[in-house]
Amino acid sequence: MFNAIIIDDESSARNALKNLLFAHCSAIQVLGEASNVREGIAAIKEHNPDLVFLDVQMPDGTGFDLLKQLPKVTFKVIFASAYDKFAIQAFRFSALDYLQKPIEAESLIEACAKLQSEDPISELRQKLDVLLTNQNNFEKIALPTLDGIIFVKIKQICWCESDNNYTNFYLNDGKKIVVSKTLKEYDEMLTPFRFFRIHKSHLINLAYLARYRKGEGGSVVMEDGTELEVSRRRKEDFMQALQRG
Repeated sequence: MFNAIIIDDESSARNALKNLLFAHCSAIQVLGEASNVREGIAAIKEHNPDLVFLDVQMPDGTGFDLLKQLPKVTFKVIFASAYDKFAIQAFRFSALDYLQKPIEAESLIEACAKLQSEDPISELRQKLDVLLTNQNNFEKIALPTLDGIIFVKIKQICWCESDNNYTNFYLNDGKKIVVSKTLKEYDEMLTPFRFFRIHKSHLINLAYLARYRKGEGGSVVMEDGTELEVSRRRKEDFMQALQRG
């Protein structure tokens, strides 16, 4: 059984979530509610919950602000957010789950099922640290591996390689990290940070590009000496990316 509180400025959203929990997630008992950051902090202190459903945008601040004001996070968090591109990107970079409003039963059931086998609180704190660090400027990314989560600065990533349903990350210190997600997901996340998908199998950080060799598609040589093929159909876009700097 998880004792939970719901922190959301919309009473209709709180009621809808309670009804969904009652209908689909019997292992979760709602002990209290709050409509803003100030009330949320008070409710957490009063009820000492195992789980907090936390809205991102509230009148007196954000869910992120609330977490920053707590001396220690001793509970699991499920975020809820209306479509907010920046917030969703922040959740993806920190490997934290979130529910998009309006919350659907299927998404809620999936999120609640993860609670039974989810990361320990210590690992959750690390994810939250990444989330809060990235609030104003994305600096770190959480990489899920078979052994747990590894937290890496984006500027440390030299290039990424597709390996079926896994992605190999090559860092500037020579380390290789095998991540249990596909390259497609990281292509979407990292492209805004001067990464470029030169081939279906390779995503490179342009900051570590040493030279380009001409050819049908050509190839690139990274600073560590690794040579990677550029696909013919991506060549034109790649050359334009180089010209933009």
